[in-house]
Amino acid sequence: MARTLGPTPNRFAADLFDGLPNRYDRLGWLLSFGQDRRWRHAIVEKVNATSAGRVLDVATGTAGVALAIRKATGAEVIGIDLTAAMLDQARAKLERRDERGVHLVQGRAESLPFADETFDSVTFTYLLRYVADPSATIDELVRVLRPGGSMSSLEFAVPKPLFWRLMWWCYTRWVLPLAGWVTGGREWYDVGRFLGPNISGHYRRHPVAQTVEAWRAAGMKDVEVRAMSLGGGLIMWGTKSGDART
Repeated sequence: MARTLGPTPNRFAADLFDGLPNRYDRLGWLLSFGQDRRWRHAIVEKVNATSAGRVLDVATGTAGVALAIRKATGAEVIGIDLTAAMLDQARAKLERRDERGVHLVQGRAESLPFADETFDSVTFTYLLRYVADPSATIDELVRVLRPGGSMSSLEFAVPKPLFWRLMWWCYTRWVLPLAGWVTGGREWYDVGRFLGPNISGHYRRHPVAQTVEAWRAAGMKDVEVRAMSLGGGLIMWGTKSGDART
């Protein structure tokens, strides 16, 4: 039987990914059909920050997006993640690159340890499937974003065209668990078996249009959506209402 989030999605997410950090980047490659770098580039393009700015990257994982933002903008980047093991792997990556402009914090997206309007941009990846209340989490992300600042997100998606949706279903239900087993053993098999139903279930409960409305209700404007890689990935971005600080 496929694993489900249950009543405590934060704990579930932490347990699910706690043993995977050493090979997490490979998992991202498998899940995205090898498109993960392209997807990260797309989300970074929406970051509205300069070298004098501050960017918050939520669900930073092993800091892949945080490093890409730092390279593209020169801004100070704060990466926050729920899982200590992920952050340990991220720290090791930062040390290898001697990168001192990315700082890591352990915490929950639903309760960010930052003051209102702290950041020039906020990014988050693969987050809303692991929280109990996506709309409340979006409210919290927007809270720490300054007026006029940008927010952008990356998530897996389910392709709309019937042919590609069937191909996606076969890949996530059959190929992905097997690939997980071959590359990482039982833990990765469990993750591969979980993710397809988890992605499908999330969009049944929270369609894309509903998420767009949650962004707008939280105070975002000019919210746009872009499907990527035949619909297997989804980029969303917008700007917080209000006058930008000068």
